[in-house]
Amino acid sequence: MATIKREITYFSPPGPNNTGKVLALARERVVSLGLRSVLVATTSGQTGLQAAELFRGYNLIAVTHCAGYRQPNTQEAPPETLDAIRAAGGTVLTTQHAFGGVGRAVRIKLGTYQLDEIVAYTLRMLGEGLKVAMEITVMAADAGLVAAGEDVMTISGTGRGADTAVIVRASNAMRFFDQSVVEIVCMAGGHAGTAV
Repeated sequence: MATIKREITYFSPPGPNNTGKVLALARERVVSLGLRSVLVATTSGQTGLQAAELFRGYNLIAVTHCAGYRQPNTQEAPPETLDAIRAAGGTVLTTQHAFGGVGRAVRIKLGTYQLDEIVAYTLRMLGEGLKVAMEITVMAADAGLVAAGEDVMTISGTGRGADTAVIVRASNAMRFFDQSVVEIVCMAGGHAGTAV
């Protein structure tokens, strides 16, 4: 059995102030490993746009909050920002959250948690960014934008911006437990906050 030693960068405090460093560390690792796909969680679209410009020529997928996440019939990312991501060669994925769709509706209406939110809370024990990384990887695989079994760079964060970059071996939701973290490049240290 081989032993591999890698450096992990931990950020404290978590949040958007780490975005530039996260993107630089992620790019360095993508280039060194020859990865093809980069996923980035983006709420306002700004982190997605920064990543799309940095990762031109890669399979860059900017994953937004689903429409109606904060209030019905709204999208948090402005259309012009999403268009700029596409113009930079990125793909925009807007779909139901893997860990918070109908199960969240059950919690809101009936006051009881469902399996998807239990999975989310469990992953949050390792940080909000790691939870988001695992979630958007499933979403991209289910949309057919990355292949199951493909190692992808996943960039995410706590609230806005980015504070986490991990390499995830993708799987579809139906085979979620085949998905795994291959490598942690950087992440927010300590308990990074609570869920929405």
